[in-house]
Amino acid sequence: MAVADSSEKPATAYSWYVLGVLVLVYILNFIDRQILSILAVDIKRDLSLTDGQLGFLGGAAFAVFYALFGVPLGRLADRWNRVRLLTIGLVLWSTMTAVSGLARNYVSLSLARMGVGVGEATASPTAYSLISDYFPSRQRATALAVYSSGLYLGSGVSLLIGAKISQVWDAAYPGGGVIGLVGWQAAFLAVGLPGVLLAFWVASLREPARPAAPSPDARHPLADFFVDLSMLLPPFTLWHALQRGSMALIVNLIMAAAMIGLAVGMTELTGNFPQWSSIAFGYYAVFSWAATLRRHDPATFALIWGTPAFLCTALGYGLVSLGAYALAFWSAPYAETVLKLPKAELAFVLGGSGALAGFVGVILGGRVADWLRVRNPAGRILVIMFGIAAPVIPIWIGFTTQNAALFYVMIFLATMFAAAALGAAAATTQDLVLPRMRGTATASFFLATTLVGLGLGPYMVGQISELSGSLRIGVLSLIGVAPISLALLIYAYRALPKAEATIAERARAAAGE
Repeated sequence: MAVADSSEKPATAYSWYVLGVLVLVYILNFIDRQILSILAVDIKRDLSLTDGQLGFLGGAAFAVFYALFGVPLGRLADRWNRVRLLTIGLVLWSTMTAVSGLARNYVSLSLARMGVGVGEATASPTAYSLISDYFPSRQRATALAVYSSGLYLGSGVSLLIGAKISQVWDAAYPGGGVIGLVGWQAAFLAVGLPGVLLAFWVASLREPARPAAPSPDARHPLADFFVDLSMLLPPFTLWHALQRGSMALIVNLIMAAAMIGLAVGMTELTGNFPQWSSIAFGYYAVFSWAATLRRHDPATFALIWGTPAFLCTALGYGLVSLGAYALAFWSAPYAETVLKLPKAELAFVLGGSGALAGFVGVILGGRVADWLRVRNPAGRILVIMFGIAAPVIPIWIGFTTQNAALFYVMIFLATMFAAAALGAAAATTQDLVLPRMRGTATASFFLATTLVGLGLGPYMVGQISELSGSLRIGVLSLIGVAPISLALLIYAYRALPKAEATIAERARAAAGE
């Protein structure tokens, strides 16, 4: 059954130009985000960190703030100038990446990574919304896949740049250079500052016209942003709950108590307070925001949080990203410490092959997803299923072999297979909401990829490595999430056609029209 609208005009040359600029932004986004991986061994040595603390820096320290600020920023992208918002965010995260290079201990580096998360939270909600306006539905998965290729290109380049800058700096200044900076600190500074220059280019892009969607209370979009932010931050969360009634306040307090219990229990079990306090805070904040959104914008709530097809797609892909983020972070430290491979070789091979594998996987996955979508309303879900099932065997072989060449080949395949799912998942969530909700839908989608994927993936591997005494066992534990993801995606596959066919009807019903 064909579902594409043949009357839609194809994307213009300017649409592809905008997409190219957004890809460059996303490449820089992931250079700034993932450079920590190739520098991890040096940072661990200089700051006397554990694998669990490294996992926190590579995961929850960034992910929680990225996810939480992504919610109000996604809503702001639906109401304000997206080009302007992206420009501001680019300046912020680039500056905070450079500040990471001035960190002298675990706390200061953690705070800098949190700042990077806040800035980068502007990127995908604005980019997804812009792309969805510039490209028709039948080209959307392809366009989003091209944009998402920046993830893998940036991740690969980050290994090459990080290793090279670090080695050159340490060779030139063995005892530390300017103000005592060592190689990994110089690398953060070198990749952070160019983003400020790129922001001028981003600011030149045209904001596409879209139907006006004023806020229910006719406030300025920036005022709405702070209202939305207050929905996430205690004690304002309690005030918002009280506005909905005493029962809502009680439910909110119960959820807060449950999350405090989770944080305390997991901290006692693992000894990692920053990780579990961040995760518990993140989950409580998301619960509070969703409950308040239900009152302020019932139509948006109904199409996102009230749609099982949306939730299962987001969570199913969130578990794909859990494995992908963990592999991206831990592959280099694993090969350096377990297989004893030199950093320069790792940076070149893992960086180059990771960029190529991700680029090929995400582009082919997007094209196949669009092809399946024309023939089957839920066809894109099949590509997401492939993304969780196909990497299992390469992960097992790659992290049980002692052969370096075989390890590299298996990491290439695992990365390529997992990357195929991203464009399909992103396009599916965009198709399940109205145009005015796309920024919020993107932010909600990234709650799963960050609070579940990035927030738990790198940490889980590091923590299991500590408990078992084996980083190999930590990585292989990722295979255990595949059955859960597949179960969620099977449900999404069955529920999606009806959910998409009733979007307008359910939005009107929720809004009381």
